Amino acid sequence: MAKYSAAVDQGTTSTRFMIFDHEGKVVGVDQKEHEQIFPKAGWVEHDATEIWTRTKEVISGALKKSNVSPKDIAAIGVTNQRETTVVWDKATGKPVYNAIVWQDTRTDLICNELSKDGGQDRFRTKVGLPLATYFSGPKIKWILDNVSGVRAKAEKGEVLFGNIDSWVIWNLTGGPKGGVHVTDVSNASRTMLMNLETLDWDADMLKIMGIPRAMLPTIKPSSSVYGYASGGELEGIPVAGDLGDQQAALFGQTCFSAGEAKNTYGTGCFMLLNTGTKPVQSKNGLLTTLGYKIGNEPAVYCLEGSIAITGALVQWLRDNLKMIEKSSDIEPLARTVDDNGGIYFVPAFSGLFAPYWKSDARGVIVGMTRFINRGHIARAALEATAFQTREVLDAMNKDSGVDLTALKVDGGMVYDELLMQFQSDILGVPVVRPQVAETTALGAAYAAGLAVGFWKNVEDLRSNWAKDKEWHPKMDAALRDKEYKGWKKAVTRAFDWVE
Repeated sequence: MAKYSAAVDQGTTSTRFMIFDHEGKVVGVDQKEHEQIFPKAGWVEHDATEIWTRTKEVISGALKKSNVSPKDIAAIGVTNQRETTVVWDKATGKPVYNAIVWQDTRTDLICNELSKDGGQDRFRTKVGLPLATYFSGPKIKWILDNVSGVRAKAEKGEVLFGNIDSWVIWNLTGGPKGGVHVTDVSNASRTMLMNLETLDWDADMLKIMGIPRAMLPTIKPSSSVYGYASGGELEGIPVAGDLGDQQAALFGQTCFSAGEAKNTYGTGCFMLLNTGTKPVQSKNGLLTTLGYKIGNEPAVYCLEGSIAITGALVQWLRDNLKMIEKSSDIEPLARTVDDNGGIYFVPAFSGLFAPYWKSDARGVIVGMTRFINRGHIARAALEATAFQTREVLDAMNKDSGVDLTALKVDGGMVYDELLMQFQSDILGVPVVRPQVAETTALGAAYAAGLAVGFWKNVEDLRSNWAKDKEWHPKMDAALRDKEYKGWKKAVTRAFDWVE
């Protein structure tokens, strides 16, 4: 009788393998970072081969550290940084180019060209997304247009495209020796190529982007047996869950009812609201996206607010400015001052995502005086995450017509108590952290375990969820309004920077 469900969690800066028991508690984990490649301003790449190497290493590491026998694992799920685009040779398994990361802005010319006829929202009703550099479709087009010989191979089905989930699953199930080429509805909905209603690749979108269907993976449910691990330590174990990282966090937070929402604080920040089995079109700059699909059940849709830079801003202060030694130093530094000293830090390093969708915006710090020190900058960096979340929540309340009463939070930054208190203050609602804050990997393990009967149904998963800590608003309403007004003004200073 299997005792565990496991997941590969392939994120923007690192890869982990996590093993969970039936109660959803962590029994094993290993994690390794991979290189961030910046060939020029606005370009962000990863080495997909390095990512696969790291994946194999963390699988070994977690098994070794936990003394878990692979035969005790019921199933493996995969969750991934979304939109990051890999094109690889089917015969050799070698990528034809580095993976182009979701933060990369090189496709702005492609997006501008496509938006000339019908504007930024030209395809929104069909695919749920604005034309933006964020999504995979324009990135695939860029590779086909710029890497010699790839388009001809793509037409013949000799090269394959995938977001990182497809790349990991293909390699996990045998790679060039019979690996399965699949993705799930949540990842497919981030490409601009999947029709929200049919849940299949849209012929018109493929034609407009010039992308051959032969290179695309088969779209599957998020919880379903795709194939079996082959040629590694997990040999023969079903690969049975696939969710984009933010949808996996929604699943791990057990937001299975319409109206339930979560916010994940990672490299970027992503708030998802379950809207049920019908897509809700946003009028306020949010994305309409697939939440998940369990086996043959109807697909569940979400509204999503995506913020490009949150945790990445702390990394930038650490790596580029050498202001702190490790990311966790940000909170004590921010606590050396009582407030932000009147400054705001708008981290539009990759343009602005929700609710603005301005790829020509760039980062600004406003309100600087001689009084400002490192502590104020650290504090303003943390507050930027909370302010951006407030903007997304406001848009969500408008679109859904439902005022959120509490926010479930997860991800690396939720252990920053100063940030969590400020988040509750600026939203005016309680913020709730679960006992297992790494809900992304948990969600993928849940999806995989459900597919093989390790868990019977979503009610089993709900009973696993437990609260760790809750923060309540303490800020005076007048001060909240004043601070937020200052933030809104600061954001406008970031607009239209790139000519």
